[in-house]
Amino acid sequence: MDIEKKLQAATEQFQKVMRSQLERVERMKNGEDFVDFEKLDKVIIGVCGGDGIGPIISKEAARVVEYLLKDEVAAGKVEIRYIDGLTIENRVACMKAIPDDVLAELKKCHVILKGPTTTPRAGDPWPNIESANVRMRKELDLFANVRPVKVPEQGIDWTFFRENTEGAYTLGSDGCTVTDDLAVDFTVTTTQGTERIARLAYEYAKKNNKGRVSIITKANVVKTTDGKFLKLCQEIGKEYPDIVTDDWYIDITTAKLVDEKRRRDFRVFILPNLYGDILTDEAAEFQGGVGTAGSANYGKRYSMFEAIHGSAPRMITEGRGKYADPCSMLRAAVMMLSHIGRQEQADKLERALDICMFEEKKLTITGRDTGCTCEEFGNYVMETVESL
Repeated sequence: MDIEKKLQAATEQFQKVMRSQLERVERMKNGEDFVDFEKLDKVIIGVCGGDGIGPIISKEAARVVEYLLKDEVAAGKVEIRYIDGLTIENRVACMKAIPDDVLAELKKCHVILKGPTTTPRAGDPWPNIESANVRMRKELDLFANVRPVKVPEQGIDWTFFRENTEGAYTLGSDGCTVTDDLAVDFTVTTTQGTERIARLAYEYAKKNNKGRVSIITKANVVKTTDGKFLKLCQEIGKEYPDIVTDDWYIDITTAKLVDEKRRRDFRVFILPNLYGDILTDEAAEFQGGVGTAGSANYGKRYSMFEAIHGSAPRMITEGRGKYADPCSMLRAAVMMLSHIGRQEQADKLERALDICMFEEKKLTITGRDTGCTCEEFGNYVMETVESL
């Protein structure tokens, strides 16, 4: 194929991608309202294990949730459904990020407690299928990834609002190899997508008396998409005059989180997808690592709650799966309980985790037989809840 034909093929692919994004914009314009959980006769919680250590830690988190909600489960007001089929083996067999039957079951639930999933990369033995997380966020329109990090003794009280459906990730499987020497990926920013994540962040800051919202971009270099993101967030910020709005570039932000004096000033962050992914992993290290941090993915119809770490397939191959740390999934369960209106149970679980992880620490998770098992730690958490 000569260069002109290759350019034509690349142009046609770009047009196809842009048309799909314009269609998505129209769907956002006609979007529905958030689910009111107080009006539901029954809340359906889907538990989707994923692969690697995912089924182990998600099952443990679900066991703790069922314990906390045992009266409502018994009364039929809450149903917990286990959804299989999101393993890497099954996804590869279907050659889909999420098999159709699994997606259909997920859509029958109101909220999803999801274990980590393996995303193949170049050089892996698996075909290079799309990330299950990215596909789920697209299919269920989970536009807001919210990750809290707290270390009170260091003055750290951060909540990250990462835009989930745009930026560099949303078209990560739609890039274009123009020639053997040239490959191009796309990043996307829309008015509707940016405004809804910004408003959610500012509403959170207002309701929780956070006082400051920091917008994180690289708008000085990535002028079109990051520039649009920054400008739109600043416009939303003007509607909240009692909240201080500032903006930072992503590179200096990563440095300032390490600055013991300056990091105490941060409260709420709004970030495009890629920056949010990187910065929240750094932030979790202050709290004890990615194994200690949960993650919420909010949409108007659906919401999904997960650990922020990967599926750790090495632990499975080495026979250490039962020693996997469930704390990240349990932190995610706290956010899920709060989201569905079970704040009392959410507060109890959060307090119990603080005691078990940081204060008493009667049991320790090490990922090996030098520490307790996942199930033993779950029992410890439930015993602690019972004592509160």
